[in-house]
Amino acid sequence: MEMIKRKVLDIIYPGRCPVCDGLVGAFETGGAKLRAGGCIHTECEGKIEYVRGATCMKCGKPLGKGSPDEYCDDCMRTRHLYDRGFSVFLYRSISGSIYRFKYLGRQEYAGFYGLATRKLLGKRLKGLGIEAIIPVPMYRDKERKRGYNQALCYARAVSDELGIPMRDDLIKRVRNTVPMKELDVRGRRNNLKKAFIVHQNDVKFKCILIVDDIYTTGSTIDEITHEFRMAGVSKVYFLTLAIGQTT
Repeated sequence: MEMIKRKVLDIIYPGRCPVCDGLVGAFETGGAKLRAGGCIHTECEGKIEYVRGATCMKCGKPLGKGSPDEYCDDCMRTRHLYDRGFSVFLYRSISGSIYRFKYLGRQEYAGFYGLATRKLLGKRLKGLGIEAIIPVPMYRDKERKRGYNQALCYARAVSDELGIPMRDDLIKRVRNTVPMKELDVRGRRNNLKKAFIVHQNDVKFKCILIVDDIYTTGSTIDEITHEFRMAGVSKVYFLTLAIGQTT
């Protein structure tokens, strides 16, 4: 019955493909066959590259083919505070989709992102003993201007797919910061100092998963991890939609 309701809604309010942004119908044809449509065009699925193969044992960045190393160059140079990270897509293959999701109001993409996360990483994530999924918070004025927090949309979809509670009330961004893309690694870390506050009396979890859209230097994840460590959380993992590749 629930499936029928969803299909009726898909017919009335068709969603958009997270790759090409075209409308996705409730049904699609494959040769002479008519089959139920999904949240992405079948022909667009092959355009996305997932994070597979050997990855850095710390941040989860894909390592070069045949690389003898267990860690990427960044993680061999930098002491990150989190325990380990995971990502779903290679950034270059999904960058346009994430841009629309982040800046152009395509919150509906979160449904596909959550499903893709469960298919690729569901068993691994559920095996870590994660008690709560924590989206990276936005500064309140910035979120009000944009209308939503894309990390929260993604975290909610992952929570629904994995059956792990999502909490967006444990940490706040209390200071607006300069856009990270304008800064180098040291500038990013200084930019985030004292930008977040955890409500320590509310944190009763020992293992959490921080969720964001893109992993670059890890500065944001590290700063949030530091705050949760101070609040008594012992295991901190992160999940992002996309991550770059080593060169």
